[in-house]
Amino acid sequence: MFSKSRINEPGPKQAEAEKPKAPEAGVTKPSTDFTPSTPKGKAQASVLSSDLTVVGNLRTTGDIQVEGTVEGDIRAHLLTVGESATIRGEIVADDIVVNGRVIGRVRGLKVRLTSTARVEGDIIHKTIAIESGAHFEGSVQRQEDPLAQGRTAAPAPAAAPAPAPTPKPDAL
Repeated sequence: MFSKSRINEPGPKQAEAEKPKAPEAGVTKPSTDFTPSTPKGKAQASVLSSDLTVVGNLRTTGDIQVEGTVEGDIRAHLLTVGESATIRGEIVADDIVVNGRVIGRVRGLKVRLTSTARVEGDIIHKTIAIESGAHFEGSVQRQEDPLAQGRTAAPAPAAAPAPAPTPKPDAL
């Protein structure tokens, strides 16, 4: 239908000859337009290079690859800790691959410690894989939803103190 409007403009005789060419050109151009938008929808992983030191927390819904040093907490979808990386803080992600050093708690749905990993801290996971040669000091705990731990812990203490004062004035 898009080609009919183009066909009617040049003339009926040329339109019949160009019918096969016009739809191909029309289809090719929109597919080229849509191709760049697909990579924009799924962003590439953010890479923190080996000569970079970050002091502070990092938070993203995307992927992070750390090759340098981070002194703070990291929350991401996929976190890859490079062999030369050092993270001092809690890391929380759906998928975590540790090749370097982590000093702090690790919480993830899928946690993988490779043979070059050095982890000092507790690991809370749904599934875990620890390769031969990995160094780990801490405890390992399996939970069905390890990511929800931080979210549910904050509201629970706030809700608990509220009912406690209510019975005390009634008892007096």
